[in-house]
Amino acid sequence: QVQLVESGGGLVQPGGSLRLSCAASGGGFSFYAMGWYRQAPGKERELVATMTSGGSTSYADSVKGRFTISRDNAKNTVSLQMHSLKPEDTAVYYCNVKPLPLARNYWGQGTQVTVSS
Repeated sequence: QVQLVESGGGLVQPGGSLRLSCAASGGGFSFYAMGWYRQAPGKERELVATMTSGGSTSYADSVKGRFTISRDNAKNTVSLQMHSLKPEDTAVYYCNVKPLPLARNYWGQGTQVTVSS
């Protein structure tokens, strides 16, 4: 059973920075894909960024150039460095892990990011 523990998040002013981290356990091997999704009030959950164990990345257009995803394959950890935060980045951010290409997704408990002056 894969378990995810998230850290980071909080309240930041527009233009500020935050870093989210997620540690995944339970696999015993480098997970295929790890990443972050977010869900704002009244909106559907959306992809923010993902990264495969081979290093391929995918970003939402709205965060390109501002957010950077990174991971440690040996430790199965993934981080999201967020810069130039905007009020529209306010959401609950969820860590996501897909252990194998055809496996189910696993989700963290979510961490709140609020961008407000």
